[in-house]
Amino acid sequence: MFAVRAVCAEPGFSAAYQPVSFELPASHILTLHGASGVGKSQFLRALADLTPHQGEVWLEGRALSATPPAEWRRTVAYIPAEPAWWAETPLAHFATPPPAAWLAALALNPTLLESPVERLSTGERQRLAVLRAVALRPRVLLLDEPTANLDATNAAALRGFIQTYVQEHAAAAVWVSHDAEERRAIGGDSVALLAEVPS
Repeated sequence: MFAVRAVCAEPGFSAAYQPVSFELPASHILTLHGASGVGKSQFLRALADLTPHQGEVWLEGRALSATPPAEWRRTVAYIPAEPAWWAETPLAHFATPPPAAWLAALALNPTLLESPVERLSTGERQRLAVLRAVALRPRVLLLDEPTANLDATNAAALRGFIQTYVQEHAAAAVWVSHDAEERRAIGGDSVALLAEVPS
């Protein structure tokens, strides 16, 4: 169970969204939506312990505040809308090469692993970033618009890949999506992030 209780930005922080609470069982995906600029990305970063916040988050009964940051970030993986790459090739970011079945599921040619990152398309980098995160076998995936730069076919493939991972590993995911049709395709519950009303 991934449980979130009244998580919101620290006072004075630019992302002024209202406190958010929910419980997410294993093998489930929660979609998150809201107006641009409301703080969806900052909310995911708070859940990943990357942004100062109020409130508390638990994973299987263990609080974020009681977990070493490096350990939390291995089990609660954040995949931003624009993933960072710090080595020349994607392969250098993996401890071991991702399974061929994973590459095939996302329509990624294995040769891309040894291509310079700067030569890859935005969509290729996005799918490889998902593989990079999943390779760590996280218990929770935090996905910030992972299909925004994909065509319909590749978006459906990525959606299916994440759904399969969540089911097969009894994991959970929080998925930011502006697309109502995509949210319906993912299924499960959906939460709207609302701006804090100034007092």
